[in-house]
Amino acid sequence: MTLEPNETLKKFGFPETTVAEYDRWVVLARPKQITLGSLVLACREEATAFADISAAAFAGLGAAVAEVEANLRREVEYEKINYLMLMMVDPNVHFHVIPRYQGARSLNGIEYPDRAWPGPPDLKATADLTAEDLSALIAHFRDAWRRS
Repeated sequence: MTLEPNETLKKFGFPETTVAEYDRWVVLARPKQITLGSLVLACREEATAFADISAAAFAGLGAAVAEVEANLRREVEYEKINYLMLMMVDPNVHFHVIPRYQGARSLNGIEYPDRAWPGPPDLKATADLTAEDLSALIAHFRDAWRRS
């Protein structure tokens, strides 16, 4: 099924930031990395309330979450994972997926500390990435999904 990208998908850089696609869900690399592997799991539908997504979207959510967690566990070795459904600024149904860990992880020579461990994630404490750094991160996680 092909749906036009909703406002939230566009806000998080779809299609350039796309890591993986499912029938009703898209996994995007979060441009502002809170911790290594911070993602946005966004519903393709226009729904602005979780209860309003289709039965097909609910049915597909489990498989998308399973792949998100398996890939992040392998690539980031997180200790906990946080799913935040805030939808205060970006209206369509989506989750911020934040891998959590004590200390730091690194990718391509960049350190990604979890500055708020073990408390709630600090959404304002993000890695300072160049466009090239972000592109390399996206490519890394796309490859991870292809290997899974």
